[in-house]
Amino acid sequence: MSLDLGPGPTAVIGRRAAPATVGARWWPRCAVPGVPALLALGLSLWGLSRQGAIWRDEAATWEVARRSIPEIWHMIGQVDVVHGLYYLLIHTAFEIFGANLAALRLPSALGAIVAAGATAAIGRRLAGPTAGLAAGLVLALLPVMQRYAQEGRSFTLVTAGVAVATWLLVGAVCPTGPMTSRDGRGRRAAWGWRWGGYTAVMLATALLNWLSLFALAAHGVTVLIAWRAGQRPLLARWLVSAAVIASGTLPLILASLPQANQVAWIQPASAVTLLGVTAMLGVALACARVPRPERTELSPVPVGLPLLAVPQLGLLLASWLVKPLYVDRYVLFAYIGLALLVGLAVAWAVRAALSYGRARGWGWLRGEMLLAGLVAVVFMALLPLELGLRNPESRTDDVRVTADKVAELARPGDGVLYIPDQRRDAALVTPSQFGGLDDLALAEDPVASGTLYGVEATPERIRAAMLTHRRIIVVSDTVLSPAPSAPRDLTKLTVLARHFTLTVSAETGGRRVMVYEKTR
Repeated sequence: MSLDLGPGPTAVIGRRAAPATVGARWWPRCAVPGVPALLALGLSLWGLSRQGAIWRDEAATWEVARRSIPEIWHMIGQVDVVHGLYYLLIHTAFEIFGANLAALRLPSALGAIVAAGATAAIGRRLAGPTAGLAAGLVLALLPVMQRYAQEGRSFTLVTAGVAVATWLLVGAVCPTGPMTSRDGRGRRAAWGWRWGGYTAVMLATALLNWLSLFALAAHGVTVLIAWRAGQRPLLARWLVSAAVIASGTLPLILASLPQANQVAWIQPASAVTLLGVTAMLGVALACARVPRPERTELSPVPVGLPLLAVPQLGLLLASWLVKPLYVDRYVLFAYIGLALLVGLAVAWAVRAALSYGRARGWGWLRGEMLLAGLVAVVFMALLPLELGLRNPESRTDDVRVTADKVAELARPGDGVLYIPDQRRDAALVTPSQFGGLDDLALAEDPVASGTLYGVEATPERIRAAMLTHRRIIVVSDTVLSPAPSAPRDLTKLTVLARHFTLTVSAETGGRRVMVYEKTR
């Protein structure tokens, strides 16, 4: 039995939609979101552990999530409040399943699964089962989604929230299927729960990461297009939802602004970044031009194009006007829009291929076969990149490998220094590998100070502590700046240069571990 990937329901604003051919059978309706979700599940679980590697961003999640709820609350009052809800979520996962890599990363895998399924459901409602299935498969196969589906950070969960909210919004703007046969009260009740659900999901997503409000702005563009097409009550309803979402997120935004120095590491957008965004928008615009089986007033174009363009261009604009902020993972949810538009183009290509096949007498040719073959070809084409993403060396660094090297080189009673202090994360994730070492710069530990990496002593105290040790282990980035801006780091380097001799230098796990011995 086939999925019957026909043209699907017609979504026309202002009149009842035609009944969906596929809607007559429940299982194809489930298969359209289910197949991409299963693909995302397989891709997320494949190589999930990366041989135990944890890179610096995940190390922060790991260390914070192992604190108690009062300790997390104390910390987010000073740093990382923007990730507070996510830390509480992973803390709960650790409490239930134990602190392990699976509990750290499976929420992200779940986010990718939900995002793929919800994207397929959006595409099906807007352009039929073929376009929906293709859109969900595209999102699952995107290398950027595969990467963040296997990292202990919030980005795929935010993407899942935006996908579900978009699905609810599309259902409210353009109801189709059995709901259209209800009476006026039934339709109003259905619209009510969709608007209520949209508001709740979008608010929760914004609290998970308030940069997802760019998706709210994109939804506003979609609603405005529908409103201009004749759906007059829509704009008022969306404005009410947007007001609730914005007001609910405002306290988080205000609390995070004083902590803006945490993103000081972000550099201005490079030419490569701008070229990449331009290329994505170009592909999206080309896909938006493909013929559709029936012209509809609401299609993947007014939904997908704003969802791709508004977050990408909005964050770039904010980076130019305010301060550098653009990092692709911050607007990972924008790829939902790209997937919807590429799915539309794939559906057109499948229809064209089927028409050509029928003209040649290939009655055995099915849309499912074409999509399965296309997925296989894309998967194989991406295989080198997919294997690379699951390699322990695929991320910037690996705190566990660094910790192992420290344990190999250190002797009991040695001192240890971190340049910069963020490299202390290796000791926070695997403290057993640093047993017997004296942290020469630490004045107050991270938990007590409510910080990520602790509070270091004054330069004078650091210098005095260094001079009391004959051997010092230094953990740093692979490139150690000769003139760091932090006075404490400058003191560390100065004392090492004047009173110690470098005896061992090993680059491992994306970091450098050095042994200094005091000059006689």
